[in-house]
Amino acid sequence: MRFVYRLHAIERMFERDISEREVEDAVKNGIVIESYLEDRPYPSFLSLFDKGENPLHVVYALDEEKTAIIITVYIPDLSVWETDLRTRKEKQ
Repeated sequence: MRFVYRLHAIERMFERDISEREVEDAVKNGIVIESYLEDRPYPSFLSLFDKGENPLHVVYALDEEKTAIIITVYIPDLSVWETDLRTRKEKQ
């Protein structure tokens, strides 16, 4: 699988001290928790990679050649996500 990083993703990775290896592990071995199949030009996905102490969310698009286009990367915030890190909290 080939990876392409958008500038926004690179900036967030730098700010949050997240490596390319962590991002690529999240795409290859993470759990897709949301799919945005209507996104254009390619469908995109939100993946959770949780090996314990440093859970990670990666939003990426996947083109027809299976290139993962990394859109953004972040550490899930418990004010937005339930403790399972897979379920968004309802807005109050």
